[in-house]
Amino acid sequence: MGSASPCPISYGMSGYRIKLLLQRLLKGSKGREIEPDEIFLDSHNLPEFDQHQFEGRIEKPISKKMQLFVTGVLLFMSIIYIGRIGYLQIHKGEAFAYLSENNRLQHSVIFAERGVLYDRNDIEIAWNEASSEDGSEDEGEFALRRYSSLKGLSHVLGHVGYPLKDSGGNYYQDEFIAKDGAELFFDDRLKGKNGLEIEEVDALQEVQSKSTLRPPKDGENVTLSIDTRLNESLYNLLGERAEESDFVGGAGILMDITNGEIVALTSFPEFSSQILTDGEPHEQIEAYMKDERKPFLNRTVSGLYTPGSIVKPIVATGALSEGVITPDAEILSTGSIRIEHPYIEDVFSTFVDWKAHGYVNVREAIANSSNVYFYEVGGGFEDQPGIGIEGINKYAELFGLGRETGSPFAEGGGVIPNPQWKAEVFDDDPWRIGDTYNTAIGQYGFQVTLIQMVRAIGAIANGGTLVTPILEKGGESLKENLSLDGDILQAVREGMRM
Repeated sequence: MGSASPCPISYGMSGYRIKLLLQRLLKGSKGREIEPDEIFLDSHNLPEFDQHQFEGRIEKPISKKMQLFVTGVLLFMSIIYIGRIGYLQIHKGEAFAYLSENNRLQHSVIFAERGVLYDRNDIEIAWNEASSEDGSEDEGEFALRRYSSLKGLSHVLGHVGYPLKDSGGNYYQDEFIAKDGAELFFDDRLKGKNGLEIEEVDALQEVQSKSTLRPPKDGENVTLSIDTRLNESLYNLLGERAEESDFVGGAGILMDITNGEIVALTSFPEFSSQILTDGEPHEQIEAYMKDERKPFLNRTVSGLYTPGSIVKPIVATGALSEGVITPDAEILSTGSIRIEHPYIEDVFSTFVDWKAHGYVNVREAIANSSNVYFYEVGGGFEDQPGIGIEGINKYAELFGLGRETGSPFAEGGGVIPNPQWKAEVFDDDPWRIGDTYNTAIGQYGFQVTLIQMVRAIGAIANGGTLVTPILEKGGESLKENLSLDGDILQAVREGMRM
């Protein structure tokens, strides 16, 4: 075996590591097993082992400054982390708990039923119908609005728009939107108040339980003053007359002169309240839009018309009240009157009657619609004084012409011609006596609505009280006493009956 010379073993271990190992051995690591790599690394057993890899490297412990810096950074981060946890758990805990709770709770609307509309005879003319085929409403869904098929009611009833959903199935409009007519006028009473339901859902959005937070309050029923039988008859008469005479349309109103209740109000042609509410068929709605007869125009309240001879009872009331003539005084109608030109000799303006009536008093003048009589009591002629354009304006305004009546409908205004109006419209053209004559018979620039005229004639009929038209049976109508002489109004009424 030779001498006791050391074996040629190659050590892959640095002097520092040997020193470290010897220190551990000297200290005595009782019970601790020394790992092989702490003793020797056989370079022959490690391919590509670099004997010099560890040689010459001096390993130093981390300095105290660095330890303090790292410790400070970790401590600072820990303080921030703990503070954030405290903020979220303590200060914002309740809010996040609420949000967390609502992430699994869904709110849905419970639709209130819209009130029913009845006519004055308690006939349903607008009601609700369940949207499902089995006769019961789907939870969270609304009842459909249904309207009477009787003709002539569309402008009275109006229509509504249904609640609307977005693409996700959520309601962004959760109420009926009243668009016109009684649906709009009485919307605050008809619509009621929707309820609120809460649902608990699982992670798959399946409903686990339900509870009602607020029950719905159904709308109030309203009884209108309309008599649907009279209304339909009036509509049919207007339609027949329009077709016979090739008129574009027609309109009519019946009003109770004692309390202002509108018993019939219809405009021809009309639209379908049901079609507009349902929004289909689209072809029919498009046809309404293109119809030159304007079915959406409510001619009873929004149409402005030249009244013609229906203003004569009002002019007669004014002439009698102002004393320019008495009920029995007569005026000769030869078929026309002529007015000489104030600046050109032998030049005349002629104002014609529709026929020669002979001598007529106020009753006969109204009964026969004598233009000459009203030319003279309106504007004056020769020895017969008139009330003038100021008097015509006074009594037209007294009877409510040219202004809204106070009805629930959206009304048109109107025009009572006068010198100021003419100067604005005709570039300072002076007012002439002929303008007064034409105004006295309801012509020239005179413009009124039907509802204004029915109210005005109603005041003559009831003894001088101007009532506000209303659409609800038993509703309250504002009344205005015109303080007119009863005998004068009686004479005018007699002429109208004649």
